[in-house]
Amino acid sequence: MIATLEFASCYVYSPAGEGELCERSRLLRELLKEGNSRFLKNYAEGVQRQMAESPQLAGFLSPADVLVPVPGSMPKNDQRGYVASRLAEALLQQGLGLGTWNGLKRIRRVQKSSTAASSARPSVALHYESFSIEASACAPGSLVLVDDVITKGRTLLAAAMRLHEAFPTANIRAFALLRTLGLIPEVRRLREPCRGRISWRGGDARRNP
Repeated sequence: MIATLEFASCYVYSPAGEGELCERSRLLRELLKEGNSRFLKNYAEGVQRQMAESPQLAGFLSPADVLVPVPGSMPKNDQRGYVASRLAEALLQQGLGLGTWNGLKRIRRVQKSSTAASSARPSVALHYESFSIEASACAPGSLVLVDDVITKGRTLLAAAMRLHEAFPTANIRAFALLRTLGLIPEVRRLREPCRGRISWRGGDARRNP
């Protein structure tokens, strides 16, 4: 059982705020979900710069990390079809990792959080049951889960629990390019480096900040 998971992100997204920057944040999310390779390359370059320049993110991703893409809501035979897989490859090309490992699998479909009402979004337990880990011949020392968007952190926490079962001695962290800010009225800037924690509290995931 993992009680806390450290995570980092670089950009923010407002699902309901008003104003030009909020609209731009929603466009950023749409482009990210499309998984365009040139778009991902540009933002991976931005991540590399932030990892080098931001005191908050210093050392979070290193050349020794194995990047583990988080599968989307639907099982797929080809893991490269997931946006997170493309993002992980783009980060790797910027020197932000030792390699990628697609051994985290989605074996059961879950409802997309973006299309579900708040009360109907998949729980940590549901995500956990929908994941499996492919057998590996090596035991990595440092694993970083890579996802496109983090909201509450349920998906990432469930994925980390599965990884911890398979690799109990590994250092497990998480990175998401975009961080949802919730029902805030405005966004002051899109680039907002953040390093925080996802915790298991009261039977659910809690993200801070």
